[in-house]
Amino acid sequence: MLVAAAVCPCPPLLVPEVAGGAAPEMDAARAACYDAIGVLAAARPDRLHVIGPAEQAGRGAHPQGARGSFAGFGVNLEVSLGKGEPARRDLPPSLAVGAWLLDRTDWTSCPVEGLGVGEPLTRARCQEAGEELAASADRVALLVMGDASNCRTLKAPGYFDERAAAFDAEAARALGAADTEALLALDEELAYDLGAAGRSSWQTLAGAARGSGLAGRLLYDEAPYGVGYIVAGWS
Repeated sequence: MLVAAAVCPCPPLLVPEVAGGAAPEMDAARAACYDAIGVLAAARPDRLHVIGPAEQAGRGAHPQGARGSFAGFGVNLEVSLGKGEPARRDLPPSLAVGAWLLDRTDWTSCPVEGLGVGEPLTRARCQEAGEELAASADRVALLVMGDASNCRTLKAPGYFDERAAAFDAEAARALGAADTEALLALDEELAYDLGAAGRSSWQTLAGAARGSGLAGRLLYDEAPYGVGYIVAGWS
């Protein structure tokens, strides 16, 4: 059953080596992510699943020990999803950021596995996947990676869309309140239009958490660079 969850954004800019001179601009988001992961550690789970959006090649299961790299972002930095034998598949960027966060917090509490999810995943399938994850051990925790819309400003990656602020506000409210029904009600097509890559991750979390009685706390909700970044802890 699910005993805790941490929701974090997944921009590679969270990694100071990638951000370079802009690293201080992400200090608050980074600190909030550390606090959220602290919620996971405090729950003493038997198993941790890291969920994050992925392109086709990175979707599906990633075993403990899977490696990720930030070489594609100009940085010679590798990470590992927990301790274990290297896997043949590389981690998608979202899970590499999750592995980096776990490394920074010295995560040694329990075994870790990854799951890359994609925008084609329907809310029904997300819910089923979440239920499967929650049933994988007696005490399960989730590190849920994903960004909100990328259309908050004219200079945002997806340009400006007047619908983005309201979508992000509802997502932040639902994540902060651990409102699983509201997360499952997020519009899939609108999320796609707004570049909200976290939608499938959040709805997988909602499937895992239904009936768990977890309470949420919103730790960060800002849109630097015109992209919505949300951090929350559920316990």
